[in-house]
Amino acid sequence: MRATLKPVLLLTTLLAFATPAFAENEVAVVRTIAPELQSKIQFLNPQYLVYAPAGDTKAKLPLLIFLHGAGGVGNDIQQIKGKPTEIWQGLEKFNKGPCMIVAPQCLKQDKNGERGIWTPEDLNLLLQHLKATLPVDERRIYLSGISMGGYGTWAWAAHDPQHFAAIAPIVGGIGRGGPKDVTPDFDQWAANLARIPVYAFVGAQDKVVPPERSERMIAAIQKAGGKEAKLKTYSDEGHGAARVVVTDADYYEWLFSHQRP
Repeated sequence: MRATLKPVLLLTTLLAFATPAFAENEVAVVRTIAPELQSKIQFLNPQYLVYAPAGDTKAKLPLLIFLHGAGGVGNDIQQIKGKPTEIWQGLEKFNKGPCMIVAPQCLKQDKNGERGIWTPEDLNLLLQHLKATLPVDERRIYLSGISMGGYGTWAWAAHDPQHFAAIAPIVGGIGRGGPKDVTPDFDQWAANLARIPVYAFVGAQDKVVPPERSERMIAAIQKAGGKEAKLKTYSDEGHGAARVVVTDADYYEWLFSHQRP
């Protein structure tokens, strides 16, 4: 019988490659990045959310890293749990467990006052920590995010495609400078993203991040030789299309059908 997916509480401190112990809890678990890595991080809240199946497990599990949008920036980790919780419920509804979800938080600004943004450098340190403390199946690491988190998804995967089995940016921008910006590394992004499966989701009526940004990115990936790059457009949706995406079976079926060799 399929195990029911429930958010859990880690009972013990996990060492590298140790088997974690879990117990049921009503909310996602708040965990903290290892102290030795915190000094290297610029824009990440050291705290992050973990959703994982209840019960002890010795099996390696798929991991979905989910990046929030601009409304989630700050240092209150509880403010970002809405969409990851909905996705957790989607995993249950569409029978895609057992799996883990990790949701980090981007700070509003760093100690020097620079505006917070998702960076591959920060996120690589997070992933290093996750691999050392969770039972991650490294063939099945997935990345997704909304709006600013969609930008983070594009940027991180374009910088380090080797990490991911598949990615799914949602209403995401493609430039660090804001919703209308386009990265100067666009062609290199496309070449790197052609190496992995990509499924982008947009709302045709989006006035915040033009859907053309994702359309342009997918077309460039395909031109660069990407054979598993596609786009889904919700004709009646705007920038809030994520509320439909996280209830769409297509999102879960496609994402979790992939694994790295």
